[in-house]
Amino acid sequence: MRSRIEEAIRHFDDTGECLYCRTLEDELEAGERIVLESEHFVAFMPYAQLSPFHMWIFPRRHYSSFDKISEPEILDLAYNLKTVLAKLYYGLNNPDYNYTIRSIPLKEQETVYFHWYIAIIPRISKTAGFELGSGMYINTASPEESAQFLRDVQLPNVE
Repeated sequence: MRSRIEEAIRHFDDTGECLYCRTLEDELEAGERIVLESEHFVAFMPYAQLSPFHMWIFPRRHYSSFDKISEPEILDLAYNLKTVLAKLYYGLNNPDYNYTIRSIPLKEQETVYFHWYIAIIPRISKTAGFELGSGMYINTASPEESAQFLRDVQLPNVE
């Protein structure tokens, strides 16, 4: 998390803009890695994802800390999580996954350089010798094809 914050500060110092807001703008403009858009959130596959179907959910509103989320945003986030996790469940046969909430430390809640988000990492490939030894990751799936696949997953009508 420290390196993410340091890179966000460096980007802000160089450009005067939030790296995560810029990433969100770029992803919305490109559109090809978007899995789901809603009023308050966008779920997408990052351009340089570390593993197949690695996904981020970004709030549209810039704020650094998850604890600043509003009631309407909580409901919208629940919809996003339910939908993308169902797409993973039905589309990829219920893979194991991890998710993390990337949020700024509490003492730095109001920053212009960081934007909280959720990362979802399905465990459908194995980290092996090359990755463990080099710290570099091999991803056998393109984020554009992964996003298209999940967009195309039809969910059953269940409440």
